Amino acid sequence: MSNTLLIAGCGDVGSRLGQQLTVLGWTVYGLRRNVAQLPPSIRPVAGDLHNSACPVAWPSAPLEYVVYCAAATEHNEAGYRAAYVDGLRHVLAWLAQHGQQPKRLLFVSSSGVYGQQLGEWVDETSPADASSYSGRIMREAEQLAWACGLAASVVRLTGLYGPGREWLLGQVRQGYRAVSEPPLYGNRIHVDDAAGLLAFLLQADARGVALENCYIGVDDQPAPLHEVVAWLREQLGVSHWSEQSTVRRAGSKRCSNARARALGWMPLYPSYREGYRAILQQL
Repeated sequence: MSNTLLIAGCGDVGSRLGQQLTVLGWTVYGLRRNVAQLPPSIRPVAGDLHNSACPVAWPSAPLEYVVYCAAATEHNEAGYRAAYVDGLRHVLAWLAQHGQQPKRLLFVSSSGVYGQQLGEWVDETSPADASSYSGRIMREAEQLAWACGLAASVVRLTGLYGPGREWLLGQVRQGYRAVSEPPLYGNRIHVDDAAGLLAFLLQADARGVALENCYIGVDDQPAPLHEVVAWLREQLGVSHWSEQSTVRRAGSKRCSNARARALGWMPLYPSYREGYRAILQQL
């Protein structure tokens, strides 16, 4: 019997996840507003996570797994609450409405829940007490997932990059600088590895492997931003510097993927070098 998965908020990462699993024989439903953008292998469920009314095309088949993978369309407190807390609450209500009890819920969260700023190493047991509204609301959504009555794991993704997510390349081409002292550590994961981690966790659960309630999605080598910028300048052949502009980022911490690796997961792109090299080859 194939496993059945619903991806709620099936955007870039969700579509990559769905494609990885359909190849392995999974039946995958993708819920999003514009289903025309879904890959053909993913079964469309047109719906709006902001609306409490259950989508008409909600699957009637039993759902073994649900991945909640929404993205805020408005980057303010109300937008975050609508996307992560209210949207998750709606999906849980729709599952209950249809008498569906998935084996596990994966809630895709963010390393933005961590408030560390001094380059500390962070893992799943570290305090997650970011004071920003985004961090606070994401923590609230995580608590909702853990308390929902289903087996639930939270996956805290770090900075996503990959095809179509080339913001830093644009900054480097313009000659933006990055401060070197103190070093500003950044954490990243290629979009294919983000989807791959979610697929890995779902397959592990389906095999009966006991999952933890939280995992960090990050590559093997958190790196200081000035080092990444210097490497990208060399790859792009950029020699000029912008007069005033610097690459800005908030916080500085180093996230560990030791828990996911201990389960057997390995990133395809272990550092920014492999990931950005692959992007540059496609440009």
